[in-house]
Formats: sequence, structure tokens, C-alpha cells
Amino acid sequence: MIGIWHFSFTVADIDRSVAFYADVLGMELVHRQDQDNAYTRSLVGYPDASLRIAQLRVPGVPRGASSHDLELVEYVAPRAEPTSTERNRPGASHLAFAVDDAVGTYERLHAAGVEFVSPPQAITSGVNRGGFTCYFLDPDRITLELVQVPSRTVGT
Repeated sequence: MIGIWHFSFTVADIDRSVAFYADVLGMELVHRQDQDNAYTRSLVGYPDASLRIAQLRVPGVPRGASSHDLELVEYVAPRAEPTSTERNRPGASHLAFAVDDAVGTYERLHAAGVEFVSPPQAITSGVNRGGFTCYFLDPDRITLELVQVPSRTVGT
């Protein structure tokens, strides 16, 4: 392996999700496209697949082996009912965003109507002891996380 190209969430409404990730969270939209072709149908394993895709990234982060950071996919066809996104279910996932002020970011997002699992919690053990973290939910109830890593002195 030489890098991570992207990670992806399947969403119910691409426009709603792009608005959340770009307008509310501040990610930068890199690219949008519709994929309704034989290659995509073969790749995803659905003979009638038609997808709407958006790629976003964290602004200002240097780009290396990764083309973009987050890919959102809406299956126009075949449509499916939402699945449980409960964090304790095998196969569930979450994405953690590094922030320099977890409390301030929490307050801004909470005021914008974002649903949080909890307010920022002090990290009291482990490698990130001294930092803060909290979980919140996107419009499809996918778990996201804010992490404020502790400041460290050189050599620790």
C-alpha cells in the first residue's frame, strides 16, 4: 500500500449531505459527479446502479497520496432503506475530525442544530489524555467525532 485514496459514506440525499459537510462542518467540495455506466455497475455489483457522488476534503491540509478525504455516495438506483448506524453494531464506522478547540466547535455546531451524543468530554486516560472529544451525528445518523488532542512537549 502507498496511501489511502478516500473513505466513503452512503447517504440518502447527496445534496443534504454536501450541505452539512461543506456548509456546517466547513469541508471543501472537491468534485461532484453522476455515475451511471457499465464500469460503475460492475464495480458495485448492482446491474442497475446509478450513483450520485461528491468528494470533500479538509481545507488547507496538504494532499499527498490521497486524492480526497471523504466520498459521499447516494444510490439513485437501486434505492435501499436506511440501516442502523448504532455505534455498537459490527460494521458501524465513524470519522474523527481533529480540531484545535473541541468546546468552541461543539458550541458552534450545537447552535447550528447539530445533534450530539454528548458534550465534549475530557480524555482522562490513554495516549490522548489531556485532550477533549465528543461524538455527533450527520443527517443520516452516521457517527462523527471531534477530537482535540492534547498539546505535548517535545519528547513525550
